[in-house]
Amino acid sequence: MSLKSGKRKQPVVNAGSRVPGDKSAHSREAQRKYKVGILGATGLVGQHLVRLLADHPWFQLTEVAASERSSNKTYAEAVRWHLDVPIPASARELVVKSLDPALDCDFVFSALDSSVAGSAEEAFARAGYPVVSNAKNHRMDPDVPLLIPEVNAAHLAAIPVQQKNRGYDRGFIVTNPNCSTAGLVVALRPLADAFGLEKIFAVTLQALSGAGYPGVASLDCNANVIPFISGEEEKMESEPLKLLGDWDGSRFADAALRLSAHCNRVPVVDGHTECVSLSLKKAASLGAVREALRSFEVSEELASLPSALRRPILVLDEEDRPQPRRDVLAGGGMAVVVGRVRPCPLLGVKFTLLSHNLVRGAAGAALLNAELLAARGLLRR
Repeated sequence: MSLKSGKRKQPVVNAGSRVPGDKSAHSREAQRKYKVGILGATGLVGQHLVRLLADHPWFQLTEVAASERSSNKTYAEAVRWHLDVPIPASARELVVKSLDPALDCDFVFSALDSSVAGSAEEAFARAGYPVVSNAKNHRMDPDVPLLIPEVNAAHLAAIPVQQKNRGYDRGFIVTNPNCSTAGLVVALRPLADAFGLEKIFAVTLQALSGAGYPGVASLDCNANVIPFISGEEEKMESEPLKLLGDWDGSRFADAALRLSAHCNRVPVVDGHTECVSLSLKKAASLGAVREALRSFEVSEELASLPSALRRPILVLDEEDRPQPRRDVLAGGGMAVVVGRVRPCPLLGVKFTLLSHNLVRGAAGAALLNAELLAARGLLRR
């Protein structure tokens, strides 16, 4: 089974309709596309960003950057391409640059490994580039938005404070969460709004592609489950508190809830499955829980973004769904698919969810973040 690109024929489920007459800041600006650079463009997340940017209505890929061993090669020469579609023609002949903040672009995506991302992202932000990061390094910084637009778009108000704290002029850093956190928190948002949350217990079954390439050795992952992913449980237990918390004008205040996670690597190519039990502050029937998930709808501003779904949660009624092979590309990979909503004898409610770890949890998440920044006029260098 090959790595899925997200381009195979599949109905876009739960995508909602686009909003006519978009009045965003982006629409009022000149129609030229934003010029985009990708740091870490040869990695798996970087490749998905290259694919997603190929026909984007707002963004044009103009720069690719990676490690020194890839520098001065064309992208086609430097990359070991893993997706099911060919390298986009617009990217093939781009010359790979080093991680020097002198790229010809309006902003950069960072798909860098955490071993180099921290200092590189700071250097680009200091040089005036908005940095939209998928890396873990700055997610929990007290002045950096950890962003899921459908969950906490208001956290972008932290950007001016970050710029003042760090002496940045026009640059800044915005991050998206860990791939296993992303799907979980999208599903938690409507439940937190409708009923309040107290305790969450989650067990993840995480796809091999989440480990990058070459990732997990075949003798370890074949017909096996690995009950440990370094740092993953810690991220799942801390990131949702920031995402579901508040920005008070000077600092982030964590949500008052407790979360315990068990994270496992399983022999699935794409798609993180999570078994979730939770207790609600306000008593609710299973029907009310299903309806809160099913009816969750984003604002008109978010619905107008090119990568957004008006209803980002798809609720399935079949007792054996969701399944990665059948459901991972729902909504173009941006939907969170929820099934098996049922009573939990310990905490009250439990369900199973699935999200595409490389789209909803990585490249697509960063792209949606950039679209929101563009719509609010925050990407001009």
